[in-house]
Amino acid sequence: MNLRRRHKIAAEVSTASLNDIMFFLMLFFLIASTLVNPNVVKLLLPKASSGQALAKKTISVSITKDLQYFVEKKPVAPSQIENVLKGYLSSADELTVILYVDQTVQIQNIVDVMDVSNRLKVKLVLATDPK
Repeated sequence: MNLRRRHKIAAEVSTASLNDIMFFLMLFFLIASTLVNPNVVKLLLPKASSGQALAKKTISVSITKDLQYFVEKKPVAPSQIENVLKGYLSSADELTVILYVDQTVQIQNIVDVMDVSNRLKVKLVLATDPK
């Protein structure tokens, strides 16, 4: 009596749709990564080897290479930065300003914003790009 099967069962995994799935996952993550931080003005930041993250109420102030000033992604004239920051200071107890400056901007423009933060007694942090 012969109990062996005549046809062997072959285990196969169909990978025909795997390319489509990988493409859609890649597309999803590319789109999601651009929407992670919409309050950012594109700048080329200077490099730093050490730094720390902040978790308190923060306001972003950006200066582009064309000397355009932005507070929370809204264009502001350089003379109006102090008034805008006073408005944010009235709504928060402890405020930290994160200064995003393009690396080609002259230091005097940075010092002007630092003077404003010193007058208002607000902490100021200069953002850098990690290595």
